[in-house]
Amino acid sequence: MMMHPAPFYHDVAEGPESAEAHWLETLDGVRIRIAHWRAPSEKGTILLFPGRTEFVEKYGRAAESFGQHGYSVLAIDWRGQGLADRFLTDPSTGHVGTFDDYQKDVAAALRAAQELDLPKPYFLIGHSMGGCIGLRAVMSGLPVNAAVFSAPMWGILMSSVLRPAAWALGWVSKRAGLGHQYAPGTKQKTYVLAEPFEGNTLTKDPEMFRYMQDQVRSYPDLALGGPSMHWLHEALGEMKELARQPAPNVPCVTFLGDQERIVDPTSIHDRMASWPNGSLRLLEHAEHEVMMEVPETRDQVFAECAAFFDSHRETADQKSKTA
Repeated sequence: MMMHPAPFYHDVAEGPESAEAHWLETLDGVRIRIAHWRAPSEKGTILLFPGRTEFVEKYGRAAESFGQHGYSVLAIDWRGQGLADRFLTDPSTGHVGTFDDYQKDVAAALRAAQELDLPKPYFLIGHSMGGCIGLRAVMSGLPVNAAVFSAPMWGILMSSVLRPAAWALGWVSKRAGLGHQYAPGTKQKTYVLAEPFEGNTLTKDPEMFRYMQDQVRSYPDLALGGPSMHWLHEALGEMKELARQPAPNVPCVTFLGDQERIVDPTSIHDRMASWPNGSLRLLEHAEHEVMMEVPETRDQVFAECAAFFDSHRETADQKSKTA
């Protein structure tokens, strides 16, 4: 696999100095970017799947925290966002051909982790859209010992009136050649610059909100606006299909803020209720970005993730051999 050095904005990531970024080419010829932070103790590597609009620098502080717990981190700029290839004339539009295309990004990142000799075992953390991509990847055999999901996009919060309209608009826009247009209620400007801190749906921590704002103010090429109509239609189809599938046989913890207003909490409760070796952790007074919430919340999340991964560093086969 060909890897080439890629730019990385250390000044706004505020993570470990060990950060390195690389360009990867997926099997369908799309250029994506990964970044990795190698922890000295090499307990394992977290494959961190970001949400929609996000980019690798956003997880610099998270990588610092996970590194303190002994875990290396590899994060991805999904196709269509961050510094990865974008597909529309208006690069601020979040767009993808099909949701399955993201699995090509997963495959490229996994090959890179192996070629970079990042420490095993691997673990998954999928946030928001990354939780949707991650669930599909785990169902398809992603080689991780355990998975954590943060406010996963297993459903989008919509009113019962809007949901059928969203399906219809997506279907019509695709056939009318309008799938590139912004989904209703979204805009070109990225959320953290378009909305004030007061009343935002991401975090209750003003300092973390400024952290996110400073990143896209300093480097506008990282910013992404609303999704396209086509993206929304593809996302709805993928979430519907995933809901039909049984939970994978992988240990799982899912974190959800009790004030979530972006993804659909009901879909998360339903999924976790049917996950035999999974558990749902509800976080009080938390919004969508639980890893970027107030210090007490995010410290709790990082510590619980590390403890969970610590308890699953051996596979079931390894445990049976040492029993």
